[in-house]
Amino acid sequence: MLTIGELASYAGVTVRAVRHYHAKGLLPEPERDSSGYRRYGGDSVVELIRIRTLAEAGVPLARVRELLQAGEEEFAAAVADIDKRLRAEIRERQRHRERIARLTAGDSLALPPEVVEFLDRLRALGIDERIVEVERDGWIPLAAHSPERVPEWMARKREQVADPRLIALYLTLSQALDRADDDSRLVELADKLAAYITRVADERGEDYVGDVDVEPPFVKLMDTLAFDTVPPARRLIELLKERGWTGWTKLERVDPTQGDGGRGPAG
Repeated sequence: MLTIGELASYAGVTVRAVRHYHAKGLLPEPERDSSGYRRYGGDSVVELIRIRTLAEAGVPLARVRELLQAGEEEFAAAVADIDKRLRAEIRERQRHRERIARLTAGDSLALPPEVVEFLDRLRALGIDERIVEVERDGWIPLAAHSPERVPEWMARKREQVADPRLIALYLTLSQALDRADDDSRLVELADKLAAYITRVADERGEDYVGDVDVEPPFVKLMDTLAFDTVPPARRLIELLKERGWTGWTKLERVDPTQGDGGRGPAG
């Protein structure tokens, strides 16, 4: 026979907890023996462990009392429900942990992993960090607005970044960032960029180069972010318009002979 202290020790609870369970009617309280002590059998240890396990799993004590009185099938079904709830809580807590970890993870705080991987790829290729920043700032509203389309867009980006000619254009733009608006390097880049876009559009269709399915205000926002970060980009778009294309976030073909008939560079 066990004293209340021994019972509590075997079950991994405090004496105070045992007395609390007595008060709640969860654990039968034995009569005192001739020496004035309450004595518990081994079955009390098993029952107390069941109570402790259910309580630690977040089951309200009133429900614990019901379960202790339930039949085997009802008890098993209740335990299955408790396990399902706990697994859901674990998944949610894991998501919280991942979000907390992202607070120190730079780009991954606001971007899907595949976009972060793409940005890291640009850095590895030697693309100027300001251009990477433009890409990043553009992807943040895109990913927030249309997360379901990110895999499709990223598949296209990975295909594009595998083209050495596009990388050469990125690198040329990197070299032109600190140049004046009238620098011949921007003119050269506009020629190359227009030729590249036209070739891809002719091969894959204009939707392939210009399909950014977001509202015009979002397009204007992303364009503005780009022009604020990389000022020569605005002049580059003006030059590009003279060569048959306009837009930064969303490219559109225009007739360069029609003056301002196409969409403006900022949206």
